[in-house]
Amino acid sequence: MQVSIETTTGLERRMTIGVPAAEVENAVAARLNEAAKTVKINGFRKGKIPLKVIKNRFGKGVRQEVLGEIMSRSYYAAVTEQKLKPAGQPKIEPKSLDEGKDIEFIATFEVYPEVSLSDFSNVKAEKLVAEVTDKDIDTMIENLRQQRQEWEPVKRQAKNDDMVNIDYEGTIEGEAFAGGSGSDTNLVLGSGRMIEGFEAGLVKSKAGDEVTLELTFPEEYRNKDLAGKPVVFNIKVNSVSAPKLPALDDEFFAAFGVTEGGEAGFRKEVAANMERELKKASKNRLKTNVMDVLLEQNEVDVPSALVAAEIDVLRQQALQQFGAGAQNLDPSLLPDDLFREQAEKRVKLGLILGEVIKQKGLRADAAKVREAIEDIAATYETPEEVINYYYSNKDQLDTVESAVLEDQVFDLIAEEAQIKERKVSYQELTNPKQAAEEDADKEAGKSKTSKTAAKKPAAKKPAAKKAADAEKAPAAKKPAAKKPAAKKPAKKAD
Repeated sequence: MQVSIETTTGLERRMTIGVPAAEVENAVAARLNEAAKTVKINGFRKGKIPLKVIKNRFGKGVRQEVLGEIMSRSYYAAVTEQKLKPAGQPKIEPKSLDEGKDIEFIATFEVYPEVSLSDFSNVKAEKLVAEVTDKDIDTMIENLRQQRQEWEPVKRQAKNDDMVNIDYEGTIEGEAFAGGSGSDTNLVLGSGRMIEGFEAGLVKSKAGDEVTLELTFPEEYRNKDLAGKPVVFNIKVNSVSAPKLPALDDEFFAAFGVTEGGEAGFRKEVAANMERELKKASKNRLKTNVMDVLLEQNEVDVPSALVAAEIDVLRQQALQQFGAGAQNLDPSLLPDDLFREQAEKRVKLGLILGEVIKQKGLRADAAKVREAIEDIAATYETPEEVINYYYSNKDQLDTVESAVLEDQVFDLIAEEAQIKERKVSYQELTNPKQAAEEDADKEAGKSKTSKTAAKKPAAKKPAAKKAADAEKAPAAKKPAAKKPAAKKPAKKAD
C-alpha cells in the first residue's frame, strides 16, 4: 500500500492511497470461489458450477463489493500508519479502479486540531452567592399556592387578575376577519394576552354585560394585514371569576408529601429544596462564566464535520420540543444557520475540555458517578431499581459519566482560576432574566406594585418552574402506587 498526504486548507487533509492489483484480484477470486460452493444456477449441480460461469454472472457485483471493502480497510490502515485523527467521515474519490491494474483512490477528510491550553491561573470569573431569606421562602410558598390556584365565580364587577369568560367578534370596516372572533374564551384581565385596550375595556364589567370596544391594532402587530388598522370588538361577558388560592393547611402540605410538622415542617422542607437549588444555580452560573472565558482565551480551529454533526443534534433536540407532532415536521424548516453559532461553541468547548482530560489524565470518579445516579434515582418511586437500570445500561451510564467528568474538569480549572464572589439576591441567582426585567422596570420609574398587577400571570410561570424541585423532594416520602411495568422505572407523580 502506497500513501501520500497533503494539507489542503486548515484542518483538511487529502490522502492518496494505492493498493496493488494482486490484492484486489486475489480477494475477488476468493469471494467468487466461495460463491461457487453455494449458489444455484439452472443447468448446473450445486458446487459444480464452472468458475467462468460464476464470474460472468456475479463478477461485476463481487468486484464492486470487494473494492468498497478494500478502500475502507486501506483508508483506516493508512490513517493509523500516518498517526492521524480524522474528524468525521472521509470523502472517497476513486482515481483508478480498472481490472488487472493497481487501484488508486483519494480520501479527503478533516483532522482534529492541536489544542494549546492557556494558563488557567489567568481565568478570571465571578461566583454569585446568595442566602435564602424568610421573604424568599414566603415568595416560593406563594408561588406554590399559585400553581394550585382555582377560580371562583363572583357576581361583582371584574377587576385585574380576575378571569372573564367571553364571546367576542371583531370587525374591520364592518367585516369580520380571520382569527378575530371566539366563544367561551377564558381571559385573565391584566395578562397582556390581547391587544392594548381589550382587557382594560372589560374591567368593571360583570356577567351578562355586552361591551363594544373601538381599538387599533399595534403598528408592530404580528399579522401585517391587521397592523395599524382600527377594529371594533363586540363582546358578551358570560361570567366573572376571582382567583382562589388554597389555604396553608395539612391538605396543602400533604400535596407536596409533607405529612408531619405542619406549616413549620413545610417551610423547612421548602427551604431545604431552595438551598439545593441555590447551590446548583451558583455552580452552573460560575461554570458558564468559566467556560466562556476559556473559549475567549483558547483559540481552536473547529472541524466542520464535527460542527455539522452537532447541528444535527441541536436540530433533533429542537424538533423534540414539539412533542408527538415533531414526526410530521420537515427538518429543513430549521436551517443549519439557526444552530451554527451554538454548535461551533459546543464543539470548541468540547475540544478544549478533551485536551484538559488528556493532559491531566482524568477519569470519571466512580463515587461521584454513583452520587449523581442516586440523585436522579431519588425522584423515582423505586430508587434501587433506577440505580440498577443505569448501571446495566451502558449508554445511560456513559451519559452520567460524561457529565461527572465535565464537572471534574470544571472543578480542576476553578481551583487554579481567580474566582471572586459577589452576593446577590435569591431571585437574581436562580432567575436572572426575571430579576433583570424587574430592575429595568424600576429604572424606567415603574413601581413594583403596578408591574405585579399588570403582568402577574406571566410572572408566575418562571416561579412555577422554580418550584419544581421543591415539589420533588417532599414527594420522596410518598409510597409507591404500584410497581412500574416499563423497563425504565417510572417517575413519581407530583
